[in-house]
Amino acid sequence: MKELLIDKINNAHWWHVPPRDLNAYKKRGKFLASTYQQAEFYGKPNLFPEKVLVHNPLLGFSERDILSTLFGENIANKLLRGLSVADSYEARIALDAEMHNAAVYKGYDAIVLMTPSGRNALGAGKKPRSIELNLCNVV
Repeated sequence: MKELLIDKINNAHWWHVPPRDLNAYKKRGKFLASTYQQAEFYGKPNLFPEKVLVHNPLLGFSERDILSTLFGENIANKLLRGLSVADSYEARIALDAEMHNAAVYKGYDAIVLMTPSGRNALGAGKKPRSIELNLCNVV
């Protein structure tokens, strides 16, 4: 499944909303959405989609999956509780930075979040409809 996903990611077009903070890529990576409409949630996407190249993404069907892989189950639960209590942009970007740093440390070049229905699409050999992609090694 992972090889199929990598192929789908590398052959797709991705939409990006440039961050206000010019150092955001170094801190948190580069976030991309699989459709223009999904990217609009975060602001005004670039006019043209981008292509990417990933080799070793961390795949998760929920944020809990991703956090558990990066930090272990207990810390993942604590981070999610803290995020729900803080519920702020600052708390979100701080967690994104922690996730980015842990992923890079563990050798991942991207973090891929899909909905559970994405597993079914991959099983059928299709690109899932909704993928959030965070490129970790952005130059």
